[in-house]
Amino acid sequence: MTAPRIGIPVLAFGGNRGLRTRASVYWLAVLMICSSAGADFEQRDAASLALASVHAHVVALDTGETLYAKHSETAAPIASITKLMTALIVLESGADLDEWLPILERDRAAPANAWSRLRIGSEARRRDLLRIALMSSENLAAHLLGRHHPAGYEDFVQVMNDRARELGMTATRFVDTTGLSSENTSTAADLTRLLAETWKHPLLREYSVTPNFQVQFRNPGHSLPYGNTNRLTRNGRWDVDLSKTGYLNAAGRCLVMVTEIDSRPVAVVLLNSFGTHTPLGDAGRIRRWLETGDGGRIAGPALEYERRHAAACCSAQNEVPAEE
Repeated sequence: MTAPRIGIPVLAFGGNRGLRTRASVYWLAVLMICSSAGADFEQRDAASLALASVHAHVVALDTGETLYAKHSETAAPIASITKLMTALIVLESGADLDEWLPILERDRAAPANAWSRLRIGSEARRRDLLRIALMSSENLAAHLLGRHHPAGYEDFVQVMNDRARELGMTATRFVDTTGLSSENTSTAADLTRLLAETWKHPLLREYSVTPNFQVQFRNPGHSLPYGNTNRLTRNGRWDVDLSKTGYLNAAGRCLVMVTEIDSRPVAVVLLNSFGTHTPLGDAGRIRRWLETGDGGRIAGPALEYERRHAAACCSAQNEVPAEE
């Protein structure tokens, strides 16, 4: 008889009883392999992982196990990561995603630069505003999603905070739908709860990782191209299921995502990184650490930024080696 092709030793048994015994041994071996593979992440040494982000939280979504945590319970500004909650509320509201919404001037001052490519007076479908708010972090789109809420903008923001409480995000506060205010704050641990909840919705997953999209407008008819702010969504070496980036001076560079690593879904939250490439570098170090146990090293400027900001917000406890 041909042996199974997964490298399991096959024992010789006689008769039907032998066949049944052999089958039992085969499936027991398969279960042992699966169990072993599933346990590898939890066996990694967290002290060996070097991250430049001030706050981090990594969770295996298939088990709910925290794989790594760094200042994950300290609240910090989250910038446009806010838009994940905005998108969740829009979807859960049951609003018609195909409704055409007017592009209006802001009815309240933006607390930070709110430059937008949207043409005032034109119209776009709610689903397209939702998509570009997620994938391209379009601020006016996120503002309009709240403004066109049936009960109004203030009620929308209140629902965001209520939903956060329901999800157990007890250290989270929202004051707008865009994240332009530094008063939108959360913790890395809280944001993994938000990631886990939004990950349940295939539409939000699809919209957030769309690499490029052309939005069609009417009155007047025209189109605009948008690209994803997380370049890992265009990298064939990554399998990103859900993504959102964020940046404010007060928040630093932020990245949250769900990605498949060794065929397992892993939620990654990285807050307050040094530069554009730093959270991407941290994401790469996390993946390599989970796959091989190698936690990598951090370049000098990013390391200095991390130490300075960690000391200011939460007293740095995890010293990491600088890159030589």
